[in-house]
Amino acid sequence: MNPNWELQNCCNRDQKLFLVTIGVFTVAILILWRTFLLTPFKLITVFLHEASHAIACKLTCGQVEGMQVHANEGGVTQTRGGVYWLILPAGYLGSSFWGMVLILASTNLLTAKIAAGCFIAALLIVLFIAQNWTLRGLCIGFIIFIAVIWVLQELTTVRILRYVILFIGVMNSLFSVYDIYDDLISRRVNSSDAEKFAELCPCPCNGVGWGVIWGMISFIFLCGAMYLGLVILS
Repeated sequence: MNPNWELQNCCNRDQKLFLVTIGVFTVAILILWRTFLLTPFKLITVFLHEASHAIACKLTCGQVEGMQVHANEGGVTQTRGGVYWLILPAGYLGSSFWGMVLILASTNLLTAKIAAGCFIAALLIVLFIAQNWTLRGLCIGFIIFIAVIWVLQELTTVRILRYVILFIGVMNSLFSVYDIYDDLISRRVNSSDAEKFAELCPCPCNGVGWGVIWGMISFIFLCGAMYLGLVILS
């Protein structure tokens, strides 16, 4: 039997809670955007951006020589080999994709636990190739943070693992769209992934054009996550 992705019923209690929670998280993120409270979550988005470059490199038979995440919300992944025109867009689009995955994982406790476990495993792997202490500290901090939330979920009445995964997913999705706008559209950075991609691509689109395209795809990931979440919860 083929899966049915059509949203037939909306909105039951779980669906309303899902939408309201995303709305509350979005408002909270916008209010706190320039405060230090969101800095760790912004850096985790940078981590997923750089990790996506690394994954694309490995999937195209390249070598990852190192990874860095900086306190100023920048990052770099050193790669050798691989398919460069796939590695370049993987950063922005990959972080948006992982945001969608985390939002969908939050719709069920089991999938939230799987997402948390995979997230911890990814942080452990990156911990061994991290080239600066900002990234190492970020990995260690989030491993401890997620582990504590998981223990609280299992042993106490503080059962917020799903909401933590959802918050990280929403934060990642919003920051990915903002990052694309800030880096690629509002101010043209000659060394950006989009400018480098435009130099490789034979089509007439420049870096700003690719920024717009990637931004639209990232926004589609966010909308798709909300729609599919409602379908799952129906």
